[in-house]
Amino acid sequence: MPIVRLALAQTNPVVGDLEGNRKQILTAVREASNQGADLVVFGEMCVTGYPIEDLACRDSFIRAAESSLATLAVELKEANLGELAVVVGCPVFASPADKSGWAIAHNAAIVLRAGVELGRYHKHHLPNYSVFDEYRNFVPGNELLTFEHLGLRFSTVICEDIWQEGGPVAQIKNNNTDVTLVLNGSPFEIDKDDRRLALVKALAASQDTAVAYVNLVGGQDDLVFDGDSIAVNAGGDLIARARQFATDLLLIDFESKTDATELQSSSTVKQDDDWQAYNALVLGLRDYVNKNGFKSVVLGLSGGIDSALCAVMASDAIGAENVFGISMPSKYSSDHSMSDAEDLAQRLGCHYETQAIGNLVATFENQIALGDTAAENLQARMRALILMAKSNSEGHLTLTTGNKTELAVGYSTIYGDSVGGFAPLKDVEKTLVWQLAKWRNTVAIAEGKIEPIPENSITKPPSAELRPGQIDQDSLPPYEVLDALLEGYVQRRESKQQLLQQGFDEATIDRVLSLVDRAEWKRRQ
Repeated sequence: MPIVRLALAQTNPVVGDLEGNRKQILTAVREASNQGADLVVFGEMCVTGYPIEDLACRDSFIRAAESSLATLAVELKEANLGELAVVVGCPVFASPADKSGWAIAHNAAIVLRAGVELGRYHKHHLPNYSVFDEYRNFVPGNELLTFEHLGLRFSTVICEDIWQEGGPVAQIKNNNTDVTLVLNGSPFEIDKDDRRLALVKALAASQDTAVAYVNLVGGQDDLVFDGDSIAVNAGGDLIARARQFATDLLLIDFESKTDATELQSSSTVKQDDDWQAYNALVLGLRDYVNKNGFKSVVLGLSGGIDSALCAVMASDAIGAENVFGISMPSKYSSDHSMSDAEDLAQRLGCHYETQAIGNLVATFENQIALGDTAAENLQARMRALILMAKSNSEGHLTLTTGNKTELAVGYSTIYGDSVGGFAPLKDVEKTLVWQLAKWRNTVAIAEGKIEPIPENSITKPPSAELRPGQIDQDSLPPYEVLDALLEGYVQRRESKQQLLQQGFDEATIDRVLSLVDRAEWKRRQ
């Protein structure tokens, strides 16, 4: 029996950029062909980018996607790549009889060879939880697609189909499948790589099949796809694993469902959680900047830990030369805040300037008498005006530096420190901010470089510095307690009674839950 060389192409598509995505596919197929591949598999919706959300319900978009798919088939043949079998993800029109409600299209996997389609698979399980809304946007399919190529039988399914029981996945074994191809748009979560591998191994065992699982990579709005494509044989042995947070091409030689060999060595070592979280944040920031056509970012540098970590991530993402930091001291700002901000900028090599807000605040206060809280919020809003003015005049994307803990309890000023086009730390709790800052400094030391974040920014008590002697813990419980409560209430959806059983103080629980619920209107902004 001949050996089939399978290539898992881990690409970074852009939603709606049909031409650019098609070029990515062609480039990857050429590279795979140069390395002797016989079959190339891409991620979910690689033709259009993912998720396409309500574009799935727009007739003109689906028509354009199908046209791009047809063009791709022709381009592959014209590039003398037609003998390779290529499996891509793309939305396609459902039949008139299958359409329901808003849904007009299937989330599909299409097999191309010699300029024609060999078949289409329509995703069966349409997720309708967390960040997904596919049940409303797509029409489900019910049939498994199995095709033969060079003596092996391949079946094709899509992402959620292997996370749920039943459907076409249950037909794989009966179809005598050698290798199951799984196209995925699976967003990153801490430890999700372990769950995916366990899931793939379980599929191999239950359906007696080797499994090739290929995932998208890249940031798309508020999601990050981490790649981490994997292949296992029918015995459940991990054969190959692609890189996380980077485009990649993984090649495996299959002689049978049980006999597979990786063509080139890749790392199957699991990186630690801090490495994964930091690289996910950097990739998400980089792609948001680049995919929205920006070249640079601007942010306030307060000398605190949140702005410091954002500045370092931005420098890692797009280069320090494209990061513009502004110190905006008020009459309450401490000397160390300004010196820590300047120290950070010097360590990074990013742009840095000072724009004092005292005169701006005084002018406003001379006209309108303000109480304590309103006067504090005014300072944050003056800083927002400066950042957005710089954004408008110089074309930077404004980064807001608030973290998940602050957003959860409303510890921010709407149209003030919450202003900006992208919030890198919006899903990073305060305790993790400190953890990642220390981790990033440790990495720099290991590389023989200067620590990017000043030690004082990490160790000093956090403060908004909107009044004399202010620190965050004047208004909030200790962050270790607060983050633990928020994890229970927000992440695990636990009740007050469940939190009490874990030993939290009742008064603290009542206070935190009240803050979270009352801040919903801010989060909606």
